[in-house]
Amino acid sequence: MQEEKEFIGSLLNPKTQNEAFQKLLREFQKPLYNHIRNIVLNHDDANDVLQNTFVKVFQNLKNFKGESKLFSWMYRIATNEALTFLKQKARKSGISSVELQNKTIDNLKADVYFDGNEIQIKLQKAITLLPEKQQLVFKMKYFEELKYEEISEILGTSVGALKASYHHAVKKIEAFVTTN
Repeated sequence: MQEEKEFIGSLLNPKTQNEAFQKLLREFQKPLYNHIRNIVLNHDDANDVLQNTFVKVFQNLKNFKGESKLFSWMYRIATNEALTFLKQKARKSGISSVELQNKTIDNLKADVYFDGNEIQIKLQKAITLLPEKQQLVFKMKYFEELKYEEISEILGTSVGALKASYHHAVKKIEAFVTTN
């Protein structure tokens, strides 16, 4: 924890800020990209949201209270940025968020950055049918292999509620996959 406080101090210090921010990018760029990509599904959109996330992190670092880990705080920003992005994109397109997700899934086969098969596309379709919170919990647990405690910090939900959400999500996905 002391090491993290020192790192945050170096991010806030104008003399060490550039070097510290480069370290932050090296350490968190890939996991945050993967997290965002799991939510928005599209590579280009994920890159845009990732950029917005790092801008928000940089702008708001002085407000970081240290009540959670830096990792959790950044993931929360990335999650919120991704969800906001999807809502805005759906609104601009004049369609619902679910329709947007289905359209994005249909385009996954043409995405050069997607190396999945039909089963993974079916899984993505099943995930879109879940409520937003269950989608997030499932993706963070299943794809990113985060611990419930980490997800709890990121989403601000109790571990028990997260376990229940994940359990319900898995049951709904299993039902979809077996009937389709």
